[in-house]
Amino acid sequence: MPTYVVLVNWTEDGMEALDESPGRLDSAKDLAESLGGEVNRFLMTMGEYDMVVEMEMPDDAAMATMALSLGRGGAVSTETLKAFTEDEYRDIVDGLP
Repeated sequence: MPTYVVLVNWTEDGMEALDESPGRLDSAKDLAESLGGEVNRFLMTMGEYDMVVEMEMPDDAAMATMALSLGRGGAVSTETLKAFTEDEYRDIVDGLP
């Protein structure tokens, strides 16, 4: 299953309701599972992004559905990166001409 790294920032609305953030995270995990995916790792971070999430989703369409659903909630904004595992990376490099 494809891996994605999601860079997340709280919006102004999200900051105003920060105490609800853990419940929103639980809901996001449930959404990922309902779309056939899984949240592998969640980290709150310091710096340009407030949170980083590593997840697996069945395909790009499922990931887009996930990201759009999170954004529509209004508490966070996201930037999604498609990632490659170490094995996938090695296969890509080994396949170079």
